[in-house]
Amino acid sequence: MITRTRGKARGPVRRRLLPKPRVALATLLLAVFVGVLVVQAYINAEFTSDHAETEVGDQDGVPLAIRGGGPVINTTGGQESSSRMPDHTIALTFDDGPDPTWTPQILDVLRENDAHGTFFVIGSEVARNPELTRRITGGGNELGLHTFTHPNMQRIAPWRRTLELSQTQVAIARATGVHTNLARFPYSSKANAIDDVNWELVKEAGKRGLLVVVNDMDSEDWQRPGVRQIVRNATPPGDTSAVILFHDAGGDRSQTVQALREFIPRMKARGYRFTTVTEGLNQSIAQRNKAKGATPVPALAENPAAPRSDEWRGAAVIGTVRAADGLLWVIAGLFLVVGLLTIGRTGLLLLLATRHARQRRKPGWSWGPEVTDPVSVIVPAYNEKEGIEAAVRSLAGGDYPGGIEVVVVDDGSTDGTAALVERMALPNVRVVRVPNGGKSNALNTGIALAKHDLIVTVDGDTVFEKDSIRMLVQAFADPGVGAVAGNVKVGNREKMVAAWQHIEYVIGFNLDRRLYEVLDCMPTVPGAIGGFRREALAAVGGISDETLAEDTDVTMALCRAGWRVVYEERAKAWTEAPATLEQLYRQRYRWSYGTMQAMWKHRRALFDKGPSGRFGRVGLPFLALFGVALPMLAPVVDVMLVYGLVFWELNETLTAWLGMLALQLFTAAVAFRFDRESMRPLWRLPLQQFAYRQLMYLVLMQSATTALTGGRLRWHKLHRAGLTPRTTLPELPQQVVAPVVDTWPSTLDQAKVPSHPASGRAVARPPMQSRPDPEDLPSAGSPPGGGTGPVYTG
Repeated sequence: MITRTRGKARGPVRRRLLPKPRVALATLLLAVFVGVLVVQAYINAEFTSDHAETEVGDQDGVPLAIRGGGPVINTTGGQESSSRMPDHTIALTFDDGPDPTWTPQILDVLRENDAHGTFFVIGSEVARNPELTRRITGGGNELGLHTFTHPNMQRIAPWRRTLELSQTQVAIARATGVHTNLARFPYSSKANAIDDVNWELVKEAGKRGLLVVVNDMDSEDWQRPGVRQIVRNATPPGDTSAVILFHDAGGDRSQTVQALREFIPRMKARGYRFTTVTEGLNQSIAQRNKAKGATPVPALAENPAAPRSDEWRGAAVIGTVRAADGLLWVIAGLFLVVGLLTIGRTGLLLLLATRHARQRRKPGWSWGPEVTDPVSVIVPAYNEKEGIEAAVRSLAGGDYPGGIEVVVVDDGSTDGTAALVERMALPNVRVVRVPNGGKSNALNTGIALAKHDLIVTVDGDTVFEKDSIRMLVQAFADPGVGAVAGNVKVGNREKMVAAWQHIEYVIGFNLDRRLYEVLDCMPTVPGAIGGFRREALAAVGGISDETLAEDTDVTMALCRAGWRVVYEERAKAWTEAPATLEQLYRQRYRWSYGTMQAMWKHRRALFDKGPSGRFGRVGLPFLALFGVALPMLAPVVDVMLVYGLVFWELNETLTAWLGMLALQLFTAAVAFRFDRESMRPLWRLPLQQFAYRQLMYLVLMQSATTALTGGRLRWHKLHRAGLTPRTTLPELPQQVVAPVVDTWPSTLDQAKVPSHPASGRAVARPPMQSRPDPEDLPSAGSPPGGGTGPVYTG
C-alpha cells in the first residue's frame, strides 16, 4: 500500500494493488489453504517403530507394584494398581492401524480362528478408514487409543497430549458409535520399563478415565525377522498369560499375518484362550470378586456407546482430515501436471530454439535480397518527456540506407512531450498531436499519416541501436512475412528488480520467440520494436482497441490471416523496465489481462480452417498451456518445497528442488548464449525463484479474476527515469491538441464487421479531460515475446 498527496485541497489518497474485496478473499483463501496444509502435515507426521530404542530414566517415583505388576495399569480415581490376564489367556493387541491392506487380512485370520483382539488405533487413520474401523468392532474386536498422530508423548506439551487422545476418541465415536477405556502410548513397552516421566503420563491418562495397556510379550514383527522368529517371540513361557504386541500397520505386515495363522492354532492346542484386553480383564475381576471378603468390583464395558456430542465432534475431525487429504492429492496431481508441462516446455524450447539458432548462424543465411525500401517509424507517446529525446534520436539516426521517417504521435500528453521533439528539429521527424484516445488510436493515426509501406512501431521509452531498423526490415525480403518481432533488451538492468526482468526477457521472451517462429504461431510482436507491412495491417483492419494487449491482438489476427510472423534477434531495442515491484506488478497485470482478452477474442480460430485454424489449434493451446496454465499452477512447486522442507525428508526435498534449479540454470545458460549475453546475471536466478516468481503468481491470479468478472483497464505509461540524460528546457507551455482526425484504415461511415479477425478498430476520439493518475492503472502492451513470460519451476 502507498500513500500520496494529490493537490492541497485533498488529503492523502491510499491506493492498493488489489481492491479490498479481493484482498479479503485472497487472504481468506490463503488462510484456509495454509490451515489445511498444516492439518495435513500434522496428521501425516512420520513415525518410527513403537519399539525404537529409548532410554529408561529414574524409576524411584514408580510404585514397585506397578513396575512388577501386570500390563493393564489403572490409575483412575487416584488408585495405583495393575492387572494381568487370567491363566491360559492371551490378549492379542495390534498397534498403528487401521491399515486398508493389512488390517483386513488380520481380521480374516482372527475370524477364521474364532479369536478376537484389541486394536490400538491411530486417530488420523481412523478418520481415513472409518468403514474399516467399524469392521473391527463389528467382528467382536476391541478398540483402544494409540494417539492421533503417533508422537512421543514425553516430548509434547500437556495440551497436545490431551488433544492426541481426545481427537482419537471422537474419531472412533464418529466412525463406530462406540467409546474406549483403553490407551497405549507410542514407544511404550513393558511395565518394568515405566520410569518417572512415563509414570506421570500414566497418571494423566487415569485422570481422563483411561486404563493404560502395555505388554508382556513383544512379537517384534516391526523388525520383520521372519515368521518363525515372530512366533517364537510371541510365545509365552510355560502356561503364563500374556498381552502380546503385534502391528497391523506401519509397513509390510505379511510376516505378521502368516505368523498369526501359525501362532493362534498352536496356542489353542496348548489350551490357551484368546480374548480382548477388556474381556480378559473382566475375567480377572470376576475371579477376584469370588475371593472371600473381596469388595465387588463392577465389570468394564467393552466398546461402550459413545456420547452423541463425541460423534458430532468426530464428524468435524474426520471431515477435516478428508479435506486435507483431498487437497494434498490435488496438489500432488497439479505438481505432476506442472512437472510434465515444465519438462515438455523445456524440451521443446531446447529442441526448437536450438534448431532456430543454428539455422540463423549458418554461413550465408539471409532472408533474401537486401531490403532498402523506405520505412516509417510510428512512436505513440503519452507523457514520455524522460525518454522521448533519446528514443527519437536513436530512430532518426539509424544507418538504414532506404530512408527513415519518424512520426511521433503525441496522445494528449500534458508534460511537453511533443514540444521536446519539435525543439530537436530533426529533418526526418515530425510530430502529430491527437486527442487523448489511447495507444491503439495513436498507432492507427500514425500509420494513416505515414508515407511509406514498411511500418516500424516503437514505444516512446525505447532506444534503438544504429542498425536495429536495418536488421528488422530485412525479413520483409520474404513476401510471406507480414510482421517481424525484434529483440527487446532491458536497459536499466543494474537495479535488482530490473535485473530479474533482464533474466526473464532473455530466458523467457527471447527464447520463446525462437520456438514460436519455428511453430509458425508467434503470438506477439512487441510494442517496443516491431515491423509490419502496411498491406498486412490493412488486411486485418489495423490496430484494434478491443483488448488491452493491442500488439498481441493484431499479431494473432495476422497469423490467422495467413501472414508469417518472424523473429529477428539482431534488431535490438533497449527499454526501461519497471524499477519497483509495485510498478512491475501493474505492468504485468495489464500484460496478463490483455493476453487473456486476446486469446478469448480469437477463440473461434480453434474451429477455423486454413491458417486461422492452424494458429487456433497450435498457437492458442500452446499459449494457454505454457503462458497461462503453467504459470498459474507453478506455485504448487513452491508449496511442495516448503511442505517438504518442514514436514518431509529434507535431503530428498532439497535434491529434487536443486535438480529443478539445475534444469532451469541450464536452460538459462542456453538462452544467454543464444543472445550473446554475459552469464554473470544468472547468480540472481535462485533468488528470483523465491521473490520474483511469487509476484508473477499474484499477477496471473488477479488477471484471471479480472477477466472472469469482466473488469476493464485502460492504457497508461509507467513512471520513467529515462535511459539517458535528457535536455534541460524551460517550462513548456500547455500543448494544443489537434482536432479529431479519421483513423487508419478509414472508419468513417463504416460499420464494424463482427466476423473480421481484428474487428473493433480504434478510432480517434474527441478531446478529453486529463486521465486518471497513472499510478491507478497498469501499463499498456503485452510481453515482448507473447504470453505472460517465462515459467520458473525450479
